[in-house]
Amino acid sequence: MDMPSAQQAIASNKHAWDASAELHKDTANWKALLKSVALADFSRLDPTITALLQEVGVAGKDVVQLGCNNGRESLSLFSLGARSVVGVDQSRAFLQQAQELAEVSPHSPEFIEADIYQLPERVHGRFDIALVTIGVLGWMPDVAAFMQHAASTLKPGGTLVIYETHPFLEVFDPLAANPLLPATSYFQRDPLVLQESIVYEGLDEIPGPTSYWYVHTLGSVVSGAIAAHLQIEHLQEYPHCNREELYEQYEHQPAQLPLCFTLTATKRLA
Repeated sequence: MDMPSAQQAIASNKHAWDASAELHKDTANWKALLKSVALADFSRLDPTITALLQEVGVAGKDVVQLGCNNGRESLSLFSLGARSVVGVDQSRAFLQQAQELAEVSPHSPEFIEADIYQLPERVHGRFDIALVTIGVLGWMPDVAAFMQHAASTLKPGGTLVIYETHPFLEVFDPLAANPLLPATSYFQRDPLVLQESIVYEGLDEIPGPTSYWYVHTLGSVVSGAIAAHLQIEHLQEYPHCNREELYEQYEHQPAQLPLCFTLTATKRLA
């Protein structure tokens, strides 16, 4: 099979995300979101990223979330005292959901529809913190270029904060007969071709538009940040799962895998 160009993959992924948006509406999770987001201290950030953001210092800061999905995490940043929050995503359908949540919330984030490789000028050099959370990097064909664009949003001295699935977890197939046996190479560079709708929060797999998932080694993530003139301040790996419930089977193993990681990197002053 011929692999798509980066732009073809980005376009396919945008279409797949837009098509999947309705699968996440009219669910118990969505109804719970609509109810809880009205609270001033609303947060869907787990303890790991909450503690890290408190350490970095969100209070009084301008924050952008790159790959904000339905905006639930962007809205959560106000509970940590963010002065302003902007969420960026290329899926118009999910941003419409973000606007619905924002209308119920007492807070006023801004949401921008944009390909992260083509960010609008108005976000350049504007933020103290750029946040990237679970499941963003895998949709990015070029992680080094992604880091350049993430860095472009930061003020000098601003901090990139990443909380992601550990790429080594991508070696395993949780649906395989033996899910603890490596199924693919950690160093595979061609994307995984997906033919299922993009669903999370325990929904069953159903056929959907083709999308492309890229596995970036931890070394390529770190090297990309360094090449973008970001100073690595923190890198920590964890044994807990921060993605779909299907992957929770990899927790509490005698030979424990790294399941997720956090990274912070600061934009150099000069």
